[in-house]
Amino acid sequence: MGKTGGFLEYDRCDNTCIPPEERIRNFDEFHVPLPRKERQQQAARCMECGVPFCQAGVMISGMMSGCPLHNLVPETNELVYRGNYEQAYLRLAKTHSFPEFTGRVCPALCEAACTCGYVKESVTTRDNERDIIEYAFEHGLVDDKPPAARSGKKVAVIGSGPSGLACAQLLNMRGHEVTVYERFDRPGGLLRYGIPNMKLDKRIIDRRIEVMQNSGIVFKCGINVGVDVSAEDMLAEYDRVILCCGASQPRDISAPGRDGDGIMFAVPYLREVSKRIMDSDYDYAAVISANDYSFGSLDGRNVIVIGGGDTGNDCVGTSIRLGAASVVQIEMMPPAPVERAASNPWPEWPKILKTDYGQEEAIYCFGHDPRIYSTTVSEFIRDKNGHLTGVRTVKLERRISDDGKVSFDHVEGSEEVLPADLVLIAAGFLGAEKYVTDAFKVDVTDRGNVAAPVGDTGTPGYGSSRERVFTAGDMHIGQSLVVRAIAEGRAAAAAVDESLMGYTNLRD
Repeated sequence: MGKTGGFLEYDRCDNTCIPPEERIRNFDEFHVPLPRKERQQQAARCMECGVPFCQAGVMISGMMSGCPLHNLVPETNELVYRGNYEQAYLRLAKTHSFPEFTGRVCPALCEAACTCGYVKESVTTRDNERDIIEYAFEHGLVDDKPPAARSGKKVAVIGSGPSGLACAQLLNMRGHEVTVYERFDRPGGLLRYGIPNMKLDKRIIDRRIEVMQNSGIVFKCGINVGVDVSAEDMLAEYDRVILCCGASQPRDISAPGRDGDGIMFAVPYLREVSKRIMDSDYDYAAVISANDYSFGSLDGRNVIVIGGGDTGNDCVGTSIRLGAASVVQIEMMPPAPVERAASNPWPEWPKILKTDYGQEEAIYCFGHDPRIYSTTVSEFIRDKNGHLTGVRTVKLERRISDDGKVSFDHVEGSEEVLPADLVLIAAGFLGAEKYVTDAFKVDVTDRGNVAAPVGDTGTPGYGSSRERVFTAGDMHIGQSLVVRAIAEGRAAAAAVDESLMGYTNLRD
């Protein structure tokens, strides 16, 4: 595949990144695609490696290695190298529902497992796929026609995040009448209201939703199933219901002073900013200068972000754009090693230290990395009127017992007080929101996800404990990646289709 010896002839070249000093002035995407000729050279680096680990999508040491969608990576790279973008799109569309989303927000599991990356730098597969889908939209290749025939079956998808959208797309292709329910005002789930605009422009989501609507999928927004509509009414109206509501129950921080203003969970914070961007028709000046957010204005204020993951990083970048005087990111874990440890060999996901866009911007703005490792908050400090003024932190020492259990002990004498006007909690999620699982009376796991029995062949199940109710995405597997959610939605669609028709041709 690709050009013989291409990985020796061409060095890896990523999309151009707009410098921090420019990009923090707005909420636009900041990666600029390479010219098409250079993109073809990057695709030429994909070598005939024999075993394409990039498309394996298997769990190794508890981590996903390779693409869970099983995209035909060497084949699409070959077609891009040859300049045959139409066939590259058709090949990619066989396994992937939304390359325009993963091409922007996926951590590129395919690249981490790339054979070329074992000895040199991996192939730019994520950017190649983004280029393919953008070409497809530019040239009218993305099909938005309704199916030729309808099955007479009605399906409701609850939740319009990546798993719900993928599930709806495939079931509609099979001829079922699909209605997607979303509790917020616009479809997209965490794609729209959990990922900032500078990572995924919401007009990219709108473009895909328009394609799905043209193909016959109905979206009903502003309806909270389980509150506004009962589960029993849904089951009375639809032949199947698929729960794709995500794992949106946030993990809280328990410390003195937690109650009161000045403390928010990360996703509501990001959602509020994203909604303001869309409601203002992308008037960034108005978004940045607004002082009527629920948290007020960040101009000149100190922000503390608790959590070192992607969402925490997004809070850092968003706060900088809103004019924060300082941003500190607190992480309870120690920093990852700069290079792979011997216990973390290829093709496992590399557990190494990475500096993401938000941290890069903080370094530019404040002169230092915003991350404080091996630290937790022991107290939220308030003045006599109850207003947040700071946080008391304490260092943590990580211990591993003889039986492998990990614990964290406070380091005596390590306390420090940091000024804070706003604290954003980005400490992860604990599972599906209980009111939805209670409404549908489905069994849940110990982690709060919908329990779905494993199939006879050992493959994951997508049917719940309640007849005609299925599940997919984070609501099924817990907090994970957009690409895994899309794979979940596609697999659940096949299970639902088979339950309706007695067979399915939706499995890849």
